[in-house]
Amino acid sequence: MLIVNEIFYSVQGEGTSVGTPTVFVRLTGCNLRCVYCDTEYAFYEGEKMTLDETIAEVGKYECKTVEITGGEPLLQKESLELMKRLADKGFDVLLETSGSVSIAKVDKRVKIIMDLKTPSSGMADKNLYENIEFLDKKDEVKFVVGSAEDYEWAKKKIEEYALEEKTNVVFSPVFGVIEPREIVERILRDKLKARFLLQMHKYIWEHDRRGV
Repeated sequence: MLIVNEIFYSVQGEGTSVGTPTVFVRLTGCNLRCVYCDTEYAFYEGEKMTLDETIAEVGKYECKTVEITGGEPLLQKESLELMKRLADKGFDVLLETSGSVSIAKVDKRVKIIMDLKTPSSGMADKNLYENIEFLDKKDEVKFVVGSAEDYEWAKKKIEEYALEEKTNVVFSPVFGVIEPREIVERILRDKLKARFLLQMHKYIWEHDRRGV
């Protein structure tokens, strides 16, 4: 049994799959409290659904790509079985995770989108750096940057863990807090092998709209 906050059909708003039509399964619950969180409603709201019910709901949209997100989806242990079953059925499965819970048991077919929480999030001490060893070239590490200090911190982590060689590196601004140009200019200045992306859905729809 899962506790599901919402299931909806939209386009990928961020990450290396940006713009791709996707079914999102947002699971309830999170162990972090990032200061810039835009999905606080997923901390507690949700309804119980079986794995079969969840997969059937996903199938209604006739879309090959599905993302498991939250909150922190890995807090619900059955999320692992959900991702395995979806992959078995031929879906391209993505997992968005905070990086504070082990990804060791995630099915190898799943594309992992893992945050490394920057200092301005207030949660940088929760990063589980052991997770990096389980990432590969199909996956990505995302840094949500709210300040110059965040950027410099991220740059050090990229070097420390050789992230540019290990996986895809993505920078994204905290919406409404930092000018995107400031991050882009720093990436270009430092010649990082990273991708800069805005949260596209916040520009297509209202920035605080649910279900997109």
